[in-house]
Amino acid sequence: MIPVFLGCEILSQSVSDDSAVHVVERRCFLAIDAPYLLKKIVGVEQVSFIQKNSLDRRSRTLSIEAHNESFSNRVLIHEHCFYSVHPDNPGWTCFEQDASLDVKSFFGFESSVEKIAMKQYTANIKKGKEVIDFYIGELLAEGLAHVPPWSSDTGAVQASEVHDGASGGTTRSGLAAGEDVSVAVGSGGRSVSSRPRLVRAGSGGSLDLGASAANIVSEIEDPAAKLDADYIQRCLGDLTPFQESKLVQLRKWLLDTHKGKIPKDAHILRFLKARDFNTEKARELLCRSLAWRKLHNVDRLLSTHEPSAVLQKYFPGGWHYHDKDGRPLYILRLGQMDVKGLVKSVGYESILRHVLSVNEEGLRLCEESTRQRGHPVTNCTCIIDLEGLSMRHLWRPGIKSLLRVIEVITANYPETMGFLLIVRAPRVFPVLWTLVSPFIDDRTREKFLIYGGKDYQGVGGLVDYIDKTFIPDFLDGDCYCGVSEGGMVPKSAYVTSSEEEVDRGWTPDGLESIYHTAYIVNDFAHEVLIQVPQKGSVITWDFDILKGDVTFTLLRCRHALVSPPHEHRMAGVAGGVGSVQFLDKRWTVGIDVSIVDPPLVCRDGDSIQGSHVTSWAGSYVLQWKFFDSAKKLL
Repeated sequence: MIPVFLGCEILSQSVSDDSAVHVVERRCFLAIDAPYLLKKIVGVEQVSFIQKNSLDRRSRTLSIEAHNESFSNRVLIHEHCFYSVHPDNPGWTCFEQDASLDVKSFFGFESSVEKIAMKQYTANIKKGKEVIDFYIGELLAEGLAHVPPWSSDTGAVQASEVHDGASGGTTRSGLAAGEDVSVAVGSGGRSVSSRPRLVRAGSGGSLDLGASAANIVSEIEDPAAKLDADYIQRCLGDLTPFQESKLVQLRKWLLDTHKGKIPKDAHILRFLKARDFNTEKARELLCRSLAWRKLHNVDRLLSTHEPSAVLQKYFPGGWHYHDKDGRPLYILRLGQMDVKGLVKSVGYESILRHVLSVNEEGLRLCEESTRQRGHPVTNCTCIIDLEGLSMRHLWRPGIKSLLRVIEVITANYPETMGFLLIVRAPRVFPVLWTLVSPFIDDRTREKFLIYGGKDYQGVGGLVDYIDKTFIPDFLDGDCYCGVSEGGMVPKSAYVTSSEEEVDRGWTPDGLESIYHTAYIVNDFAHEVLIQVPQKGSVITWDFDILKGDVTFTLLRCRHALVSPPHEHRMAGVAGGVGSVQFLDKRWTVGIDVSIVDPPLVCRDGDSIQGSHVTSWAGSYVLQWKFFDSAKKLL
């Protein structure tokens, strides 16, 4: 099974009187996997290693030591593998491995020898796991249903066969099957060590000392312990033995502490990946998420959530086939979304639950794709179309709601994003990105690809990730996309704050507190002072005309404002102040103050959003004046 292994001969063998301890010493011959020139200079085609296996059935441990016999005066290779039963769970095997390589001198090929040894060591890690799988399969094929732990009364001849066979397979070359390899270079040469590993019987990675073959079979078939190699490859993807062991550890902890239903392995694995397989950090994040899911009944969301008519018509997002790797594909036409209209008509909580249902549906589609394709599909791809994005999308309550949604999704749906393809990004996009990006973790940001203009077309664009037949028609593709086009939510769908709180259980949470009501009458404008620290700053505005008509103007002061603002007081107004004026009425346009944007006539019921990139630092004033439509018409 190991191509480089040519054979071995037993040098010595001993068995204790009670058959508890069995020690075998072998000389193993290995073919050299080295360049032709190096073989010719060295003058050999094979090397020999001395291997010593010590099986102690009483303590249920197996120790394997190996060192090189050939060229030992020039190169020293030593490896030690140790198998033992986990002290808290006899169904688990602890595996520890360390190896060292010290190249003193080797005909001027010291560097090449190090590289060859490291390459061979890495290859044998994977091969050793295959060997263990093979011997477990042999036992099962022979009908060996039980291998009892050793006792002084019965001995353990069968156990000897099991461990000798498997151990011989794992360490043919003296560089045994192991774990994630870490390399440290020091003055004494190169040392290689592997992390301790915990694996469940039947996981395809290690033999369970003292366990019966029947136990191995039952655990593979048990849905709660189905980490066999085929299951991992089909449902979870490529995992190193270290990652596999971390998954098993966290799952076992959940089984012990959560007496009810626990998440599926793919879900647990996402949290481990999000925390770089740090079990403690992943457990903390996962436990908080499980409590959150239980509190908000998220597990039943797909069967209970029914989006309102407003969301169905004006939320411009939906699922659309899949990408080239089988990931479910979600389309969001953010540029066509009326954020303000949606928040004012259905409330933040309804939007959040709709977004959560989208994520839950994404998880379901990933499972379905995994079953159909026979390989793990664990995350989704999203296209965000920004055509139509403008400063109206920077409505502060809308941004606040978006950040809260990002916070909830990041905490409870980690590692569910395969790629996020942002297309047709306009000039205003950097402003939005500056506001949002700090709340997105680094791992997720690395999955963002941003295309401006028509860069998404052709090689390097969407066709690299999505089959051309599935690219939506509105992105110059040939596929019809049934995702809602969004649009402006009619104001007739807006609800009052009291209706939101009573009927929807949603508190605006400060959304109204950032807005101020002003009362504008003839001769008394309302003004807001903006101090701009530097050129290139962006001033944004958002306001609604509740009654009557006004003109809106952006002005820049050419002189410093020295007088305190004037407050126009009105009876019956909260606080008594109807409007505020900063500009001196004696100032002249063109001399003391400049009009930055021409006056805009705003009609009764209008909702206005806009922005301006400043060309100078200094004082700017947003000004609203009473507008008499009747006089203007005359």
